[in-house]
Amino acid sequence: MKSIAIFASGSGSNFQAIIDAIQEGKLDAQVNLLVCDQPNAFVIERAKNAGIPSFVFQAKQYKSKEAYETEIIEELNKRDVEFVVLAGYMRLIGPGFLNEYQGRIVNIHPSLLPAFPGKDAIGQAIRAGVKESGVTVHFVDEGMDTGPMIAQEAVSIDVNDTSESLQPKIHAIEHKLYPAVLQRLFSQGGNKNDEKARTY
Repeated sequence: MKSIAIFASGSGSNFQAIIDAIQEGKLDAQVNLLVCDQPNAFVIERAKNAGIPSFVFQAKQYKSKEAYETEIIEELNKRDVEFVVLAGYMRLIGPGFLNEYQGRIVNIHPSLLPAFPGKDAIGQAIRAGVKESGVTVHFVDEGMDTGPMIAQEAVSIDVNDTSESLQPKIHAIEHKLYPAVLQRLFSQGGNKNDEKARTY
């Protein structure tokens, strides 16, 4: 069973999907910690309800990214976390953290990367007038949504779709794809040096 930490900044719907998959026996993992940079985020309540401890911080209270990430690493080490899962975490991971968890950090992004990286990917797709978007699960590197891709799934964009109507379609894919990809990844070793893990 893989020991993981989930990083999130918002409502935590993907956090909940992962918890649900574990409880349903679909994901062989244990969530040992939630890391959140927004003290009022609803994901913290989800963690409480699931009996999962949280490390909540505000970046502005630290002198640097390195300072708060050093503290996060200490929290992860206390709980023997093997793998980091980003689920709506709105901060880039720094080089020290990447080095500590090299090949063991994954992210989910609401577009078919490399299209529409960064914030508001759903809105970007709508404004671009494309007929298709989707979801990408990828390993994390120093860039913004630039790491090696693990899995993608597409969703059609209807002519009348808006950001508000496309979002639940994207979320529905995310909530099924992320736990499934994590399960396959963990069963095959769980790092980016495993070529099989990239071919889903």
